[in-house]
Amino acid sequence: MSVIVNGNEIVLTGTVGDNWWGDGFTSPEVIMALAEVGRTTDIRVRLNSGGGIATDGSAIHSALEAHKGKVEIVVEGVAASAASVIAMAADRLIMATGAVLMIHDPALVTWGNAAAHAKSIEQLDRLGDSFADIYADKTGKPVAEMRDLMRAETWMTAQEAVDAGFADATGTAAAEIEPTAFAYGGYAHAPKALASLAEARGWKPLRPPAAPTAASTTPPPASTEDPTMTDKTKTPPADPAAAPDLIATAKARIKEITTADAAKGREGLAAHLAFETDMPTEAAIAALAAAPKGSDASADAGAYAARRAAAADLAAPGGDPKKTTSALSAAVATTNKRR
Repeated sequence: MSVIVNGNEIVLTGTVGDNWWGDGFTSPEVIMALAEVGRTTDIRVRLNSGGGIATDGSAIHSALEAHKGKVEIVVEGVAASAASVIAMAADRLIMATGAVLMIHDPALVTWGNAAAHAKSIEQLDRLGDSFADIYADKTGKPVAEMRDLMRAETWMTAQEAVDAGFADATGTAAAEIEPTAFAYGGYAHAPKALASLAEARGWKPLRPPAAPTAASTTPPPASTEDPTMTDKTKTPPADPAAAPDLIATAKARIKEITTADAAKGREGLAAHLAFETDMPTEAAIAALAAAPKGSDASADAGAYAARRAAAADLAAPGGDPKKTTSALSAAVATTNKRR
């Protein structure tokens, strides 16, 4: 689960909808978070997502739009595909400097005869028209224009999103926050910086790779989840027993980090390390122990960015734990000097 509630602030990071890796946020989780903060409370939603399941994005959009209090959404790194639909629910949408917004047509994979493919085309056209209505409502521009932008897979910088009417303002509070983990290379026109980042971090498609089965006579399912906006549910891995093991391992890691003694007084940083990085458990707890208590990630953007960059190397292939821990300690020391 990648939903964090802190007062009247809700943080949504990772993929939109549930997946086999357990790093997504779903519409029921967001609805529960809204109930926790209170139906009439003015809220701020911090959003950082590369997309995911289209219908989950639509459901979350509806839940936020129905909220009685004012809804401010801050796109901290990226709001692409299904996440861009969520962003449109804001009464005020702020794009952090350096953040990007992307809209495109929904996609799915169909197996079957010509009639099955024709049915998928009809389904995708209806879904695309529905999302175009949402974008048109936000921007005040014609639905046909939104459909053209979607078909072209349109990426916008923070200022471009404001100029086009998708966002209301730009900000600098979260300028240094890295886009959330997602297989950006799966998009047709992803900015080179995002595609390179995904490759460097080893961010894989949402769908687990299927083991080759040359003799298999079982057809693929009618629809599988692509690393793009899709309206279908996930495809299980070839070995059904593998997914529960992966999810259990991930949940155990998150629990161990967030409940460690070192997490006390550093809850925000603990949540970041547990949910937004692949840092090994021991390294994450060591990073927590080295950080000052009572610190807020947003209180000092420069120092937080330095700590994040140092911590991220631990999760990268070939990262040097000793070197990174030293860098992290240096970043923490800088924070202490500034306070």
